[in-house]
Amino acid sequence: MMVATQTLAAELAERGFGNMQFWSRGVDLTLFHPRNAAPLPYPRPIFLSVGRLAVEKNLPAFLALDLPGSKLVVGDGPVRAALMRAYPEAHFLGAIEGAALARLYASADVFVFPSRTDTFGLVLLEALASGLPIAAFPAAAPSEVLGGACPLVGVLDRDLGYAARAALTLDRGQCRRFAEGFSWAASARQFLANLAPLHANPARASRAPLPAIASQASRPRRALPC
Repeated sequence: MMVATQTLAAELAERGFGNMQFWSRGVDLTLFHPRNAAPLPYPRPIFLSVGRLAVEKNLPAFLALDLPGSKLVVGDGPVRAALMRAYPEAHFLGAIEGAALARLYASADVFVFPSRTDTFGLVLLEALASGLPIAAFPAAAPSEVLGGACPLVGVLDRDLGYAARAALTLDRGQCRRFAEGFSWAASARQFLANLAPLHANPARASRAPLPAIASQASRPRRALPC
């Protein structure tokens, strides 16, 4: 069984699952790139959120912040109408994909990730690949994805407003370099490496105890605010 994070591995182990291996996620480094940056018709700084507009995404924690500039929300979902009524000053852009989404990532100033329940958050990698620093709570997903690099590519804090403002000072080049470790090729190599023991000795692999799961690219992890 392949899992994306240590948190998922621990939860599954508590329920009796075993023989787990680590398999991270990948991002399209060609599509999501800082070179896609273009002027946007909104006052800066621009704080961007991308994802399904549902209760579990905790969007009010972002939309209620007292921040300078503009808040952009990309996505659709069951709470969109209610959020638009409650936060009319925010810009709700609807569902956007492909090159248009890549331009928004590269053109914003900070990516705000208010979810406390996501298990990974692929949007974090899309933002970082675009050179966009992260602001988030010190929840499982951003803590594990950013790992020990969070002081350089993102700010995790229980005060999301502080994290959003502090992330404005981060180096966008560092964000891109960090994301380059999550290429699709790297993800595929990790997947194939996990299958190698099964190919060599299926019977032995099926009896193997739960191994220690290697961290993403051997980066140290931090569960506390950066």
